[in-house]
Order: sequence, then C-alpha cells, then structure tokens
Amino acid sequence: MKYLNRFSRIAIFLALFSVQLSGQAHPRFRSDDPLQIDPDKNPIPQPEKVRLSQIYDLVENTFIRRVKRDEIVPPAVNANTIGEVPDSSWFTNRMGGEVLTINQLVTGPNQLKGPSLNEPLIIVGAKTEGVTPGFTVRDHSGEIFFLKFDPRDFPQLMTSTEVVVTKFFHAFGYNVPENYLTFIRKEDLLIGDEAQLTDEEGKERKLTGRDVDKIFEKVYQGPDGTTPAVASRRLSGVPMGPFKYLDTRADDPNDIFPHENRRELRGLRLFCAWLNHDDSRSHNTLDMYVGDTGKGYIKHHLIDFGSCLGSGSIKPQSRRAGNEYIVEWAPILKATFTFGIWDRPWRHVKYPNYPSVGRFEGDFFQPQLWRPEYPNPAFERMQLGDAFWAARIIALFSDEMIQALVETGQFSNPDAEQYLVETIIKRRDKIIGYYLSKMNSLDQFKVKHQNGSSFLEFRNLANQLGIKPAGPYHYQWFSFTNETDSLVEIGKPESVRTGPILVVPYSSEFLMVRVRPEAQTPVDVYLRNEPGNLKVVGIDRPEST
Repeated sequence: MKYLNRFSRIAIFLALFSVQLSGQAHPRFRSDDPLQIDPDKNPIPQPEKVRLSQIYDLVENTFIRRVKRDEIVPPAVNANTIGEVPDSSWFTNRMGGEVLTINQLVTGPNQLKGPSLNEPLIIVGAKTEGVTPGFTVRDHSGEIFFLKFDPRDFPQLMTSTEVVVTKFFHAFGYNVPENYLTFIRKEDLLIGDEAQLTDEEGKERKLTGRDVDKIFEKVYQGPDGTTPAVASRRLSGVPMGPFKYLDTRADDPNDIFPHENRRELRGLRLFCAWLNHDDSRSHNTLDMYVGDTGKGYIKHHLIDFGSCLGSGSIKPQSRRAGNEYIVEWAPILKATFTFGIWDRPWRHVKYPNYPSVGRFEGDFFQPQLWRPEYPNPAFERMQLGDAFWAARIIALFSDEMIQALVETGQFSNPDAEQYLVETIIKRRDKIIGYYLSKMNSLDQFKVKHQNGSSFLEFRNLANQLGIKPAGPYHYQWFSFTNETDSLVEIGKPESVRTGPILVVPYSSEFLMVRVRPEAQTPVDVYLRNEPGNLKVVGIDRPEST
C-alpha cells in the first residue's frame, strides 16, 4: 500500500516536535496567515495505482485502527489560523467561502448538458453484474460517460438521489464527478467495435446485443419508453485508485497531512449524516493524476452517491443504514444477553411509502449518533472544532436552496419530492441545533473603519438560528507579542449589548480581543496591524460551551 504506516507518522511527529522544542522564540502568525491556499499541487512523477481490498478496508477500520478510549486525538492539522480549510487538491471553499446563488447550486460541477443524444451513443464497455449494471458510452463529441440505471421496482430511487446529492457535495466544497440525469431508449445505443464485457468467470469477451438486452431487462422503463439514467462524465486525468481515510500516500510528496486529521475529512461526517451517505468509505473515493506526465499532481474525489438519502442503490436503504455499523458489539451483545427481548429501536421507525425516496426520515435521526456502514477513521476523530466548521456550512443552506437542489432530481411524484425537501430541512435543523449549541458560535469577524474609529464586527450564528440568546458580549483587549506568544492587558473588561466592538487605540503590531457571550466560553480573536488596516489573522475557539 502506498500509505505511511503508524510508525512513520510517529517518526514525523517526533521530528517536528523536537524542532519546536529546540527553537527559542518562534512567531505564532506568519506573513501569509491566514493561509487561503494549500500549495499541494506541485508537479510530481505519476504514482502507481493503488488497489484496496474492500474486505481489508472493513476489517482494518472495524477491528485494527479504531480510536482507543485513552487515545489523545489532536486537533485538525490542516486548518488555517482562523479555523478554515484552505483551498487544495482535496477541497475548494464554495458555500463556506461566499454563499452560492441558487443557479450556482443547481448547476453544481456540470460543465455540459450531459451526453448528446442527437446521434446514437457508442457503447465502449459494459457490466451486466454487480450492484449497478450499466454501460460506458462515448457520444458524438468524443466525451465518455458511465451510465447507471434505476432498479426496475424503484424508479428514480438511485438516479435522482445521485444527481441531487452530487450537487450538495459540490456545494460543500469537495471534488465530485459531473453527474447528469438523462433519459434514453435502447435504440439510442450502438455497440462499438471495441466494446468488451467481463463475464461472470472474469473473462473478457465481445459485447453482444443480448448482453444489452439483459441489462435493460433489469432496469426501470418509464411509460414513455425512456429509461432514466445517471450519466457520469469521465473525470479528467489518470485514475490512481481510492484514497484511504488514514495515513498519507507515500508516493505523493504533496500529501503531508494524515488523512484522519484533515478537517475536511473529519467534518465530512456531518455532511454525510445530513444526507445519510452511509456508504462513505474509501471505495467511494478516487484519486486522479491530472496534468502532463511528470508535471501533474493528484486530485482527490468523492464519487458514487447512489447510496444516500433513502436509496441503497438497488433498493431502499436498509433500516440499519445510518443507525448502526455492520459490526457493532454493544447492540449485538445487548440483544444476545436479553435473548432478543431488547430490540434495536431503529427497527420500528415508520417510513412513508415513496418508492422514489426509499427509507429516509428526520424524526428518529440524531446527528451525534449517526453511523456509516463501518467505522471511518476521520469521522471517529472529528472534534467539536471540525463539527463547528461543517455545521456553519450546513446552516448556510436555506429552505429555498434545498428545494431547488431536490428539484434537480426531477421526481415525478410531487408529494415524494416535498417529503424529501422537508426531511432534509428537518435533519439540517437538528445538526446545527446540536453542534452550534456546543460551542461559542460567534464568527465572520471583520474590522470596519468608520469616522476615524475601528470596530470589530461579528455574527452570532446560534442567535440568528434561534439556538441561543444574543448578548451581552463581554470583552477584553490585549496587546499580543507574536514572537513570544504573550499577552498584556489593555484597559479594563467591558461589555456591549449587541456589538460591534470598538477597537482600542493601539500601537503594537498585533492585538487580541477575548469575546464572551453571556454564560458561554470566550473566543479569542487576533488582529494584525497592517499599513492603514487591521486584519483578522487568528481565531481560538475553545471546544466547549
């Protein structure tokens, strides 16, 4: 495996720690803080493709690499000095940077209108077996798409889910495929001369018309004779296999942060809980080597969102999905030792009968208890700071935005569509209600200059969402010495009812203000005195209320 093991990571940590101990004074903030872009796209040689066993991934994450009770989990290592995730080969600030418009949300990652059906699609490959049988096709412009279909008894379940959820994850900031909802007929497909099929025995042979018929016999066909399909445009670059949610990739010099300690992978847990992406495992990721050979870099993607919301790809989600790991000893032993008298409560949750939605609800849902299929190392290490980062992004999705995103699934049943919208909203409110109540939720700090004075403005997110009351806000100013990380009080503690906070006269290069809403822990905000300006360069947010 092309990943650093535990011992390698410990060695790196000790080396970095010894460097810190050996140094004397070192500045807390550097000239480019807060870092907006992680320079992890430096040219590297093309690595070898990673091959990862699904069974091994399940066993490793379930039994071998679990977080131990006495393990000290470090804070996220790639968050910048204000707690944000810089843009990188992993993540791009979209909704968390500047709130997207509804048009931007519904467009998502898509650069085209999908495969062109003006001329037949040429089948270049197919699979008749597996969870989601389908085709690899080439349209007349030369674009390659992967077609997947709904199961015959559950129209729109997988196709609409995949299209909708892909747009959500793109808005969050992740690299995802372009997934298009398209409607085709069998006559729209022609078998190419090069089309191959791997049969049940693992042997390759030429694709035949009968093979195509077998696929269409398994999938849903609408009253108008068309079959809904997800057309996933081939990603740019050379596939390098999945990434793990542990360690780093040893043959990628740009990959320096252990994956389990990346904020965007820890916070991913909340996004997955919101949309019930229980299949959030390594095999639904894909690294691509993009750029010219020897001059490219690895770009990290999340793929395959067909098992989200209430869809289990080929059937509705199981009742266990999102509620319990495949192997979870506590409920297993509890049921065993009570001889089945105790039963898992999620077995008795009521779901409406919408075949296009499947099993998805918001009443029983508890965000802090949500589970993927099996333990995810990054999810297990999520700290409140990581959760706060993700919850802030989720809170930016208005009811109207959610409605517009769900409508891109083109559900034929308006009642099912409305139920899905209301359930996503309900789960959103539960997530932000739970996690934003756990921390000081002041954010969006910025300095405003007015009439010769400077003011520190901020937003009380929990108050805006009705989770916590507004001020008063108690605050204390300090002069901060960057080289020694030391503070000296300036004036006396003061309070304001609603904010903003008046900045004290200053002559030092850095200031720090400690702001505490009533009955909450404080947040420390650091400002740098730049020529003619004060800039927020750091935020320390204690992980408790």
